[in-house]
Amino acid sequence: MDRPLPVGQLIAALSMPALAIAPNEQIIGLNTAAQKLLGMPAEGRHFVTVLRQPSVVEAVEKCRASGGQTSAEYLGRENGNDTTYAVTVRLVGETGIAMLTFQDITFVTAAGQMRRDFVANVSHELRTPLTALMGFIETLRGPAKDDAKARSRFLAIMQNETERMNRLVGDLLSLSRVEADQRVRPTDQVDVRAVLESTLRNLASLAREADVAFVPDLPQEPVTANGDADQLQQVFTNLIENAIKYGGGGKRVFVTLAVHDTVAVLRGAGIVIAVRDEGPGIEARHLPRLTERFYRADDHRSREMGGTGLGLAIVKHILNRHRGRLKVASIVGQGAEFKVFLPLR
Repeated sequence: MDRPLPVGQLIAALSMPALAIAPNEQIIGLNTAAQKLLGMPAEGRHFVTVLRQPSVVEAVEKCRASGGQTSAEYLGRENGNDTTYAVTVRLVGETGIAMLTFQDITFVTAAGQMRRDFVANVSHELRTPLTALMGFIETLRGPAKDDAKARSRFLAIMQNETERMNRLVGDLLSLSRVEADQRVRPTDQVDVRAVLESTLRNLASLAREADVAFVPDLPQEPVTANGDADQLQQVFTNLIENAIKYGGGGKRVFVTLAVHDTVAVLRGAGIVIAVRDEGPGIEARHLPRLTERFYRADDHRSREMGGTGLGLAIVKHILNRHRGRLKVASIVGQGAEFKVFLPLR
């Protein structure tokens, strides 16, 4: 007759963290993954002193009392990052042994939090202009009903707030489309130089109004690569428009395009497009977060200029689709430079 395997050997065969608790409430076996997760000697110790977290301890006690499966969440920290595990507790037959398995749901939890944050941010961004519109409508229907001067001023503000909401909805739709296509690599051959020249022509009037001069440095010959022309124009428009807005009047915006046989971040041949302004620059603490949705280095100034906080997030997703990269460098008082790296092949 075959002899049953010891509990320790059975647990060791599991790929996920797992441990067993004997009827005397001591841990009688755990695998390497569980040992690493708990980060302390566990075998032979009372489970309460090892697991510690009240929700997990309660799940074990309920399972032992009722005999039914219970669950809880175990919150940990690995390599400086918070982790979340779904813990399932079951009794092993009639042995009285409780088996705990830990399933890593960190990414699921993070995705859920991102969705909640996204909804909260969108609601906040829409609430401000909507509140303003409601207030002005109420004023125009009441105290300012017969005041032509106030009516003209309020209608102008209402138009600005409406345009701001329209830009936000447009950017949200654009971000949604870009995310949907992110895994599909573009296959069309695009002349990147022509796209960049077209972008500069389109933004020329905006630059004149802001008293900003373009200083382009582009090659004479076409620079072709696989890409989506509309999306690349969206990237260049966003970066150059930001340089115009934040660079300041009477300043210059430098736009360069170059082809390199070796680009370190791409590990191969690539195209490098740089957009540099002469503005106040960006503090170093903001640089790593610039591509986060709704993140603004200067929140008040960005809102005044009509920014939605989504532009660089869209840029990041478009470049991900193109297997490209975005690098930002800035020194306070000396402007900022945004570099786009696109693989040549």
